[in-house]
Amino acid sequence: MSRLDDYEFYEQRTAAKYEKRDRKIQRKPTKLTHRQQDMEHQIKNEIADTQGLETGFKPTYQPSRYEAGWLLSSLTAFYDQQLITDVLALVKGGKEASVYCCRAHPSVGTELVAAKVYRPRMFRQLRNDKMYQEGRQILTDQGRAAKETDHRLMRAVNKKTNYGAQVSHQSWLLHEFVTLKTLFNVGAAVPQPHAVAENAILMSYYGEPINPAPLLSELKLEAEEAQPLFDEVIRNIDLMLQHEMIHGDLSAYNILYWEGEITFIDFPQVSNLHSNSNARFILQRDIERVCEYFSKQGVDSEPLDILDQMWSKYAYPKDPIEWE
Repeated sequence: MSRLDDYEFYEQRTAAKYEKRDRKIQRKPTKLTHRQQDMEHQIKNEIADTQGLETGFKPTYQPSRYEAGWLLSSLTAFYDQQLITDVLALVKGGKEASVYCCRAHPSVGTELVAAKVYRPRMFRQLRNDKMYQEGRQILTDQGRAAKETDHRLMRAVNKKTNYGAQVSHQSWLLHEFVTLKTLFNVGAAVPQPHAVAENAILMSYYGEPINPAPLLSELKLEAEEAQPLFDEVIRNIDLMLQHEMIHGDLSAYNILYWEGEITFIDFPQVSNLHSNSNARFILQRDIERVCEYFSKQGVDSEPLDILDQMWSKYAYPKDPIEWE
């Protein structure tokens, strides 16, 4: 039996719950707590937000019943801005986000683009990213750092209210977009970001509609290309450090390979080199993971030597934190 779509699962689970309740109508109903009422209200609102859209955007890709509303609500802004004309295929489905291959509008200057669409909050399984968030500023919808004097916003974020959760999600999304924009502009091997919406990022697509670029982890490299690709990975780690960034989740599972070149992807956990006290640990893990993959491709390396060289070059001169 195929796996149920999350929305369909929710619908069936909810229907079963109320069917069971209806069989026990003689029983006195349980009064919901304020927290339960708040959660129920949030779920109803988020599902309602993905339904009943009136739009001329009718993609070729045929999503499941509930995915359709969620997908349209996330991508219609790009359609209205004449950035995309169609959604062709689901490239990758994940717990946090899904990636779709879209046909770009001629004004974009490329045939295909990728849309990274984040899942509705009640179905999203976010990682515990507290370690990576340390030192990050809250970004507003303009991509600028929120003022510390905005006590209402900061209080909402700290108390994790619905408004605070919305602000945190927006900031998290914008950090990835701003990171891509910065790195692309300095020549890093990352997708070109084209636009950002409330729940999605539009960027370069690698591959063909039915043949997306594979992950590096899926490949056995030819001996003659393994060393140059390893050098390119190290160059990009170094380039990120020059701009005080650490990927935070780098491995062969977050590097694309297409036509002999690599591309770093997935930056929601990008960490700041100087304001995050876990920076050295995060950087070491990134370096060790890529070195482990390339060692299996015949490339000799010393991850701790690479770490020490980079750390002494970029962290110490500006580092305001006392490192152990």
